[in-house]
Amino acid sequence: MKKVIQEKAVALVYNKKRADAPQVVASGKGSIAQNIIAMAREHGVYIKEDNDLVELLSQVPVGEEIPVELYKAIAEVLAFVYQVNGRYKQGEQANT
Repeated sequence: MKKVIQEKAVALVYNKKRADAPQVVASGKGSIAQNIIAMAREHGVYIKEDNDLVELLSQVPVGEEIPVELYKAIAEVLAFVYQVNGRYKQGEQANT
């Protein structure tokens, strides 16, 4: 018997003026996950593929902050995103 793995996705937002930690703003599997991923790509949002992390994040209710136990993992993702965004902006300025 072949096990079918259903795609999952979780979207986070972090606004340090509004919350102490990143919040889950969307979560789902199957077609909902595909829509979350498509919207992220459409808006140039970085997508991190990590099955273990998405499994943990999918247990956090939409609208809630991530639990303290996930701070380190999410901090590493955010640090990478900020680094990539910084390189993109520097390259953009060099081309103008």
